[in-house]
Amino acid sequence: MELSILNIQGKDTGKKVSLSDAIFGIEPNDHAIYLDVKQYLANQRQGTHKTKGRSEVAGSTRKLGRQKGGGAARPGDVKSPVRVGGGRIFGPTPRDYSFKLNKKVKQLARKSALSYKAKDNAITVVDFINFDAPKTKDFIAMTKSLQVADKKPLFILSEVNKNVYLSARNLPLVKVVTVSELSTYELLDAKTLVFTADAVSAIEQTFKA
Repeated sequence: MELSILNIQGKDTGKKVSLSDAIFGIEPNDHAIYLDVKQYLANQRQGTHKTKGRSEVAGSTRKLGRQKGGGAARPGDVKSPVRVGGGRIFGPTPRDYSFKLNKKVKQLARKSALSYKAKDNAITVVDFINFDAPKTKDFIAMTKSLQVADKKPLFILSEVNKNVYLSARNLPLVKVVTVSELSTYELLDAKTLVFTADAVSAIEQTFKA
């Protein structure tokens, strides 16, 4: 797949870039995508949920009534789970939700997500993105020139660029990442991808490794 390389004003530079079919043209594997997204979301969970059980609730352990002859269930103390204010039965406890996923499965998932975007013609390539200083106004102007302002774009750079990141930080629909930070979830969450020319080369090197 061959795409024209644009500048940040949205004009054709006359150069073209070829997207590798081994990365942007495979048959997507939906199950690999499901597993990778599931792992990503699981890793975002803090797992700090907690409720108090019978042994943790404040209260006396005195038995409230005699064992037999009361005409009702056997009474326990005020911390019994069946009483108002008692402990909770089988309540949530802190836990780690993360799980292992093979490197090749994660790689297949990202390739599948990129292939979906390529099929949808949702990929734009620019020669480079750089600002002399953080300027959100300039970043907004660039997204409008590239016609991606209302398309929830994901900008993918080959390396960290602080000025670009800070310029986009306050824009709710825009996200800037490097190739090394790229995840399947972010690829699918964005409606369009904007690569720099260097990022295309970097992602091909990443998947070759």
